[in-house]
Amino acid sequence: MKILSALTDPVYTTKAHFSRYENFWLRFMNDKRDLPFMYLLTRIHIFILPVALLLFTPLLKGWAWWLVALIYFYFSQFYFKGRFGLMFHCLCHRKMFKPGHQQKIHGYISWIICPLFGHTPESYFSHHMGMHHVENNNEEDSSSTMHYQRDSFKSFLSYFFNFLFLGVMQTFQYLYSRKRKKLYTRLTVGEWSYIIFCIVLCFVNLKATLMVCVFPLLFARFVMMLGNWAQHSFIDGSNPENIYTNSINCINTPYNHTCWNDGYHIIHHLRPGMHYTDMPQEFLKRQDEFARQKAIVFDGIHYLHVFYYLMTRQYNKLASNLVNINNTFETREQAICLMRERTQRIPGKS
Repeated sequence: MKILSALTDPVYTTKAHFSRYENFWLRFMNDKRDLPFMYLLTRIHIFILPVALLLFTPLLKGWAWWLVALIYFYFSQFYFKGRFGLMFHCLCHRKMFKPGHQQKIHGYISWIICPLFGHTPESYFSHHMGMHHVENNNEEDSSSTMHYQRDSFKSFLSYFFNFLFLGVMQTFQYLYSRKRKKLYTRLTVGEWSYIIFCIVLCFVNLKATLMVCVFPLLFARFVMMLGNWAQHSFIDGSNPENIYTNSINCINTPYNHTCWNDGYHIIHHLRPGMHYTDMPQEFLKRQDEFARQKAIVFDGIHYLHVFYYLMTRQYNKLASNLVNINNTFETREQAICLMRERTQRIPGKS
């Protein structure tokens, strides 16, 4: 196990001078700390969007098309995907732009940019904001991990395929039953518009449609479920509503630098609207409570590591990276026992 060391995750550093490019965007933005998002969106508009459009044209043929398509898929789905997905996650929780611009720009990102990374228009916002953060991975959350054995790959596959084939319908049912008309309407319009759009594009260029629209969608939903699984694998069955013990933190990892401190998932559920640069300090403020609750905090690894170690049941590796805040655990074996206990399937209500 590890002691709680100095945090290396990103925080905001005050700038004395802004470039002309930055000053241009600051006229439309609410928070100067969000300027890195504008740089990311700019790179996406330079390197990803034009190539996606190019793949639908007759300018590329044969091996040249496949070469560009494979390079495009690598950069869009393996380099930019995580960065964009977690940036959009931040944008859903905090209004990045001033009132006169927020709705239009957020709508543009949702309908034009999100599909490039496998997010159908409006689906992420409706699910994440309308259900997941309302229920916090509990019984009524259709993407809840509670009822699965969370160190079993077979159980994960069941979880993934349930979300893939039933997730949209279950989210719609949840929102409909709670009379969240605006959200279930947005979800329905976005999902069906995308399906119809893809069908039409198949008659224009089938292979480009698969590469740009369909494969990213399948990959995104797999990645999102893998991430949610790792984030909510350790749950105290005696009190599954306790946010400290139904999620985890991953600190001091390069992942937090590329994905906006997404590793601070307990903090995020406690303070959903908190800016990502404030999360490390908030964690330090709450460290005594983390210790008292026996919250799971890993140092130096991120969700992919957590997922792999769980699937291979390498609790020794998890224990090696577990932060023993305030000497919460007397022994390594005690920590492993707790982690095994918190990955057990929690039966549903009868």
